[in-house]
Amino acid sequence: MSNATTRRLPHPELKDVELPAVLFALSDPARLDLVRQLAAQGPLTVAQCQATEPGVPKSTFSHHLKTLREAGLIRNDPAGRQRIVTLRKAEVDERFPALLDAVLSSSPAHPPE
Repeated sequence: MSNATTRRLPHPELKDVELPAVLFALSDPARLDLVRQLAAQGPLTVAQCQATEPGVPKSTFSHHLKTLREAGLIRNDPAGRQRIVTLRKAEVDERFPALLDAVLSSSPAHPPE
């Protein structure tokens, strides 16, 4: 019997992903921070990703993961009782050369004081 932890989620083929969907997914500061974290640290469990933003409601965090997954930026795969989140950097680089490098090298946004 499958449950939410072990269920395989659909991941788009990168050839089917359009640039506006990727840019939209990266336009939210929390999602951009998550992409930066995955680029710097490699694959993480959902719990490890969520630990960096403990004040974010679980439903909001789940929405961020879904948006990034549907934009083709991450994979979210079952691994035993956990889920592993992986940045699809090589695939995204092939589809949109230098996009992630440009985004990841930009300075994190700082809110106005």
